[in-house]
Amino acid sequence: MNIDNLVDGILNSYNDHGLINRNDSENFPNRQNVVSILSDLQSLIFPGFKTAEDVDPINLRYITGQKVNNVIAKLTKEIQKTLIYTMTSTKGGTTNVTESHCFKLAEQTSIALIQEIPEIRRKLLLDIQAAFKGDPAAKSNEEIILSYPGLQAILVYRIAHFLFKNGIPIIPRIMSEYVHGTTGIDIHPGASIGESFFIDHGTGVVVGETCIIGNNVKIYQGVTLGALSVKKELKNKKRHPTIEDEVTIYANATILGGDTIIGKGSVIGGNTWVTESVKAGSIITQG
Repeated sequence: MNIDNLVDGILNSYNDHGLINRNDSENFPNRQNVVSILSDLQSLIFPGFKTAEDVDPINLRYITGQKVNNVIAKLTKEIQKTLIYTMTSTKGGTTNVTESHCFKLAEQTSIALIQEIPEIRRKLLLDIQAAFKGDPAAKSNEEIILSYPGLQAILVYRIAHFLFKNGIPIIPRIMSEYVHGTTGIDIHPGASIGESFFIDHGTGVVVGETCIIGNNVKIYQGVTLGALSVKKELKNKKRHPTIEDEVTIYANATILGGDTIIGKGSVIGGNTWVTESVKAGSIITQG
């Protein structure tokens, strides 16, 4: 076995097909770096829950400041990379945008996300309260933070959605796909989700990019809020349903279509298939 020949074969593949992601400002954001940033953000939102650290009133300010600095520094670099990459690729490989301009935009967005954390925490507290109210098995808010995959997915969604709304490409999808892999819950960062949102059990839930979900909505495992068609020319159209306030959707229900509206206070039974709007207060069951 000649190691040099094996290495040459791999290097030739790199030359022929590309798809190498070097860790510099002109390349794609790095997934591991984004996941590390996400971990720091989660520990800022719920200190002492997700990481092994001693948190007390004496060191809390120091720990918080350290993580804020880390997030701003690391996230700025990854956002800068994704801005340069996106601007370059959309202009056919050439761009007159400067690295310093992208750095400034990236730093502003990173700081804005840190400023948004109190508001994200407020919304997550409502999500936790919805889970506690909606699940008889829940014993405490702390248990929900530690062990409920639905809350984990919603937490990451609320971070990713903020970046998505602020025009940051790629990174929100890295975050959403990471938590999809760990929880089985697939929420596109472009979806619009209101307050007091509860996903019970969660495995197999899909929420599409243009989905709109109101307040006090509860969904169970296997629910799909999807599109009637996946044609590429529909990418800028509303393809996913609107779920109004106080709707409950039971396990394995499928609701499809950008024009489909589930009216306020409706109940969608398990294993149902819905492609047309239903009025407020409806009860939809299989068959």
